[in-house]
Amino acid sequence: MKKVLLLVLLVLGVGLSVSQAQQIVFSGHVTEAATGQPVPFASIFVRGTSLGVTADENGHFRLTVNRSIDSLSAGAVGFKPLSRAVSKAPAQTINFALPSSSVSLGEVVVRAGENPAFAVLRKVQQHKKQNDKAQLEAFEFNSYNRVEVSLSDVTDRLARQKVIRDMTSVAQGVGEMERNASGKPTVPVFASEVLSRYYVRHRPNREREEIKHSQLHGVAPRDGSVLSQVLGSSFQDYDFYPNWQIVMGKDFMSPIADGWRITYDYDLEDSVYVGQDRCYQLKVWPRRAQDLAFTGRIWITMNSYALRRVDLTVDPKANINFVDQIRVYQDLTPSAAGPWLPLRTRVVVGLKPTKKQTGLLVRFNTTNSGFDVEHPHEAKFYEQPFASATDALEIPAGFWEQHRPDTLTAQEVRTLTALDSVGKLRSVRSTLELADLLVTGYKQVGKFELGPVPSIFTYNNVEGGRIQAGFRTSGDLNPNWFVRTYVAYGTKDQDFKYGLTGYRVLNRRNWTLLGFERSHDVDQVALLDNGYATENPLFDAAVRFGNIKPGRPLWRQVTGVSAQSDLFHGFSQKITLRHQRFDPLYDFAYYTSADHEPGAPTADKFALSEVILESRYAPDETVIQNKNRRYAVGLAKWPVFTLRYTRGFDGVLGSDFAYHKFNLLVTHSLQLGQLGRTEYIVDAGYIPSTIPYPVLKSHLGNESPIYTTSAYNLMRYFEFVSDRYASLHFEHYFEGLFINSVPLLKKLDWRLLASGNVLYGGVSQANRNATPLTDENGAALPTFRPLDSKPYVELGYGVENIFKVFRVDFIHRLTYRDLPEVKTFGVKVCAQFKL
Repeated sequence: MKKVLLLVLLVLGVGLSVSQAQQIVFSGHVTEAATGQPVPFASIFVRGTSLGVTADENGHFRLTVNRSIDSLSAGAVGFKPLSRAVSKAPAQTINFALPSSSVSLGEVVVRAGENPAFAVLRKVQQHKKQNDKAQLEAFEFNSYNRVEVSLSDVTDRLARQKVIRDMTSVAQGVGEMERNASGKPTVPVFASEVLSRYYVRHRPNREREEIKHSQLHGVAPRDGSVLSQVLGSSFQDYDFYPNWQIVMGKDFMSPIADGWRITYDYDLEDSVYVGQDRCYQLKVWPRRAQDLAFTGRIWITMNSYALRRVDLTVDPKANINFVDQIRVYQDLTPSAAGPWLPLRTRVVVGLKPTKKQTGLLVRFNTTNSGFDVEHPHEAKFYEQPFASATDALEIPAGFWEQHRPDTLTAQEVRTLTALDSVGKLRSVRSTLELADLLVTGYKQVGKFELGPVPSIFTYNNVEGGRIQAGFRTSGDLNPNWFVRTYVAYGTKDQDFKYGLTGYRVLNRRNWTLLGFERSHDVDQVALLDNGYATENPLFDAAVRFGNIKPGRPLWRQVTGVSAQSDLFHGFSQKITLRHQRFDPLYDFAYYTSADHEPGAPTADKFALSEVILESRYAPDETVIQNKNRRYAVGLAKWPVFTLRYTRGFDGVLGSDFAYHKFNLLVTHSLQLGQLGRTEYIVDAGYIPSTIPYPVLKSHLGNESPIYTTSAYNLMRYFEFVSDRYASLHFEHYFEGLFINSVPLLKKLDWRLLASGNVLYGGVSQANRNATPLTDENGAALPTFRPLDSKPYVELGYGVENIFKVFRVDFIHRLTYRDLPEVKTFGVKVCAQFKL
């Protein structure tokens, strides 16, 4: 037996030596000959072949070739190509010190006394349409995306945590750890590789990405389907032809924007070759360091004045929270129709709360190939923006080595090897589960998610101590079903409550669902018609704490079914059949006949049977799907419209009223260039029927010291009710528009903002008379106040980004100032985490 084992080992050893003899691994460093500084993203290649690799941002590279070669070459923009002889050794270190290079400038018209770079920028503007990919009717390409995430400058305190010690031990076990710019080791956390086909069609604008293969390494969630879509090409589209480029959720002005002279200064440094293209090399930098603008270099082709390459960074002084560095490198290539498309993109982002805390270093690498232009698909093809192959996460051994368009450096190989082991660590899985619990409020146990945890115990003056237990199903149980349920018990009212909601996915392409709902629980009139989603576990728990009587508590029983589907991309329809029973827990009555005179019959309970029709139009909303849920992500460029009609039927299943309700909701985040960004909500409704006030619109007030975006912050709880109304809520963020111009203030990184709420509404006389003022014994009953002929108006101004997390708003109530117990001025605070 020992001889057999020895023979097997010898055979394996021979096979291994043969395999190694067929491969030669080159690694090294590319620097400037004059200064010794690294040359980022230099090209290392074998002349006369397609073999090559791009160095990283520090000039390091690793290239593996499967045949013998006699030389290796390196080149970069602004430097002469350099070749070095190589041997046949299986592992070699080849360093390059590139000499500078230049060519004569092409002809441009320079005006007397003018910066010569301006002449080039004017030509760029003149040729924008012929070079901008937005002019193409359609284009598509294969895309490879690699993302690497690591911890940088790990503090001693964090390094002592078990999960970090385990991750560090694994990384050290596969070789020397990677180091950051200051020479300190980094701890690899996560990496991903995604291979997809990306399709774009213009007029109308449509996108589609088909995820072919995806692999997650390291600290990755249990369900990687959603993350795989977010890491695809759709979310790595850096395009500098539009005036604004969104980076980390912030609007950066492009160096070739229409208003380039307002934000940037330029210097025409040189004329060089980028590949086969002769280009102008321009240095760019913002006029004010705090502005959201780039610093670096751009290369413009001499023959077509197209953007050929960018190498840009963001000044550390720019007013962005927690961001230590941002660097964007991109190569573009002309399409067969003329406009240029991204060929290769490298992005490095460093996140760091403070200088003394641990940071996060994120690298994005995108390589595109297989370009095809002006061949649009049918409109139905783009209806599903994301499509993932059923076996996308099932990666056979050796797949990436064959299909990866670039060669990993030796350090990247070690990192991926370490991360494959890191992802299996129990301490890492426990940390991921804790993070998931904090974000979603649910704890995953097998194929179920227990929670929401914040609602396990609450206390209020109606229910007493409320104990609740519940769960929801994950996609692992059944990808076509989603079910959420709970039971609760109150120690004061000694009553059981329960809720059950869910849906069945009938068609994924149009996201067709059949839903159901059944609940019996304590609710509040002030929250019945305020559009709050039950997906926020903290909000659900908060509304059940403390004194809830001002919100008019009541028992509410709901039974309903619904169906929804997308008619086409961005346009969804939903129909709901719902029956509700209400039993108020405060003194309440309404007239049961048309005779609304004292002494007429009244009742203190009521039921509703209704049909709700809803249409939602979000023309450019980006939606991603996992097994049984979908999510909207990113900022929409166009407003989102939601139109809802509710029809109540009298006598159906014991319903007490027939009525109509109409509601229109418009939400939008509007980019205003140098002036900042405005987010607004327009909400309008009309109820032409006669019904008790709990069924009307209760406008949400806020008597707490905490600023709340969705409320009227100087309005008291249940202060106003309407059956016809129109409201505007807006918040404008100036970013650093004004403060960046004040020398003493700009160092604080504060940001000014303005806000306002305007509400116009009223209640018909019939609805005013539907509620008696006194009970049968003559005691006063709680009622409501409608708005009169003037609107409710509150305007505010404030400062955000105080110590990077706090926001202070100063709010003035401009109308209804003489009502009892109102505040005409208030200071509200809140904590927020924004870049």
